[in-house]
Amino acid sequence: MDTTSLAVDYPALHIFWTMLELFLWILWFFLLFKIITDIFRSHDLGGWAKAGWLVLVILLPLIGVLAYLIARGQSMGKRDVEQAQQTEAAFKAYIRDAAGSGPAPGAAGGGRSHVDDLAKLADLKEKGAISDEEYQRAKDKLLT
Repeated sequence: MDTTSLAVDYPALHIFWTMLELFLWILWFFLLFKIITDIFRSHDLGGWAKAGWLVLVILLPLIGVLAYLIARGQSMGKRDVEQAQQTEAAFKAYIRDAAGSGPAPGAAGGGRSHVDDLAKLADLKEKGAISDEEYQRAKDKLLT
């Protein structure tokens, strides 16, 4: 079979329809995995309820997914928001921990962190209040 007969046998509308079917197939699997993840993440469901929803979603996927979305769609959204908030809080805590909460008690700087002092020095240098040499000396003094 040559390529010209292949192009005639499969017109552009069929290509569009095939791409639409592929997109909907991928969308379906995404929704199915999202629901299965939500079933296991849900703390208000017991073990038997989780097993029941999982069996329903796997054995009768269309009915199971639609029933789950109707019955538990709102709580699914709330769990997503809670998860996002927990992730953001953990990320902020990690950033605070990585940046350091300041020098140890009794250290130079009166409880302020070196990062704050360096930021103030850089700001003074940008405004022209101190020269490059003064900035470098103060920076070296802070870092030693």
